[in-house]
Amino acid sequence: MVADPHTLVVLNPGHFHAALTLRRRHPRLSDEVHVYAEDGPELESFLAIVRSFNERALDPTRWKLRVYRGADYLERLRAERAGDVVVIAGRNNARMKAIHTLHADRFLVLGDKPWLIASDQLAMLREVCASTPLAMDIMTERHDVANRLQRALAAQPELFGRFRADGDEPAIEIRSVHHLYKTVNQRPLVRPPWYFDVAVQGTGITDVTTHLVDLTQWWVDDGKPFDYDRDVELLWARQWPTSVPRGIFTQITGLPHFPQALQGRVSGDELSYLCNAQLSYRLRGIGVQLEALWHLAIPQGGADSHWAILRGTKADLIVEQGPGTAFRAELRLHPIGPGDHAARVKHAVASLQKRFPGLGIQPAGSAFHITIPEALRSTHEEHFSAVLDHFLSVVDRGHWPDKLAADLVMKYTLLARAAELSRVGN
Repeated sequence: MVADPHTLVVLNPGHFHAALTLRRRHPRLSDEVHVYAEDGPELESFLAIVRSFNERALDPTRWKLRVYRGADYLERLRAERAGDVVVIAGRNNARMKAIHTLHADRFLVLGDKPWLIASDQLAMLREVCASTPLAMDIMTERHDVANRLQRALAAQPELFGRFRADGDEPAIEIRSVHHLYKTVNQRPLVRPPWYFDVAVQGTGITDVTTHLVDLTQWWVDDGKPFDYDRDVELLWARQWPTSVPRGIFTQITGLPHFPQALQGRVSGDELSYLCNAQLSYRLRGIGVQLEALWHLAIPQGGADSHWAILRGTKADLIVEQGPGTAFRAELRLHPIGPGDHAARVKHAVASLQKRFPGLGIQPAGSAFHITIPEALRSTHEEHFSAVLDHFLSVVDRGHWPDKLAADLVMKYTLLARAAELSRVGN
C-alpha cells in the first residue's frame, strides 16, 4: 500500500532558499503547496521564482500555490493545518521561535540556516531536538559531489591516514567566499533590506559559517553523537565588516537610500555590514580553522568560491572552486612520505566506483587530480531539492537518525559561543 503524499507548507518565504526547495517535483509531494505570508515584495519574489520553475521548457514543475496573505500568517497556518511539512526560510531572528512553535504543534519542519543568531535561543533549540516530530536544517553542502568525495577518501586510512595533529596548521581548514550581489535562477537576486540588519539577519559567524561547521562535523564523524562540552575547545573567533556603497545597496535591494533601521552603521555613503567571520577550534582534538567572506559583487564570469583542505598523515585532500578551476569544484590529492602512491590512489578510486561511477585519476606533478564526471555534478541551486528529498526519506522511514538532535545542538551551540567570543575582542 502506497502512503498518501505529503503536502508542503511554506511559512513567510523571505529568502530565496524557500523557493529553491521547489526547484523540481518530488514523487512524495502533492503538487498543491500552501503559502502563508505577509504581503509584500518578498512574497512576490518567491512566487515569481516558483512560477519560473512551472514555466520553464525543460522538466517544468506543476506547483499549484494556495497563498494566504496577512500579518497573522503563522496563526492561520497553525489553525488550518493545510499540510504536514513546513519549510521556513526568512528572517533569521524569528526562525527559532517559529520552529519551536510548529514543532510543539506536531508539524514536520525543514528550516533554512541559521536556526538561531543569539545564545538565548539555545533553550528552544534543545527543546525541539529533545523529541519528535522531525526537525532538520537545510545543509546543502553535504550534497556537493566534491565534498562527498573528500569525505569518502578521508575515510580510507590506508590512503589518508588520520587527521594530522602535528605542526602549526589545522587539520581542517576551509575558506568560503560569497557575494552580496549575485544571480539566482539566471536572474539578479533582489535581497530584502533587513538582510543587512544584523539584528534580523545575524552576523557573519551565524550565517555561511553554519555550513562550514556542519562540514567539519560530517568529516570528523565517527558514529558517536557530538557534545559541545566534551568535544569542542573554542580557541578564538573574530568578525569584521564589508563596506557596502549606497549604489551597490540600491542594486541589491531596489531601495534608493539606506532605511532608518540601518542608519546606526552608515557612515557617509557606505554601510558597514558585519558579515565576515573567522573561527578556530578543536573538534575531538582535531584542529579546525574556518573563514567565511562576503565580497560586494561577483566579477564578470566569476562565481562564489570555496577552498577546503583535510590534512592527513598520509595525504592532503584539497577541494578548490575558484578562478584557477573555472569556478568548478575540483579535488586533488597530495601524498605525504614515501610509498607507492599511484597504486594506493588507484585502489581507492576503484573502491568508490559503485558510489561515484566514472570517477577518474590524472597525475598532476607529485599530486593526483581526482576527475569528477559531469553526470555526478550538480549546482548549488539543485542541492536544495536534494535536501528536501533526504528530509522526506527520513520522514517516510519513520525513524529519526540517532545523532541528528545531538549534532544540531552541538553545531548551533558552537556558533553561538563563537559569536559571543568575537564580541569580546578575542
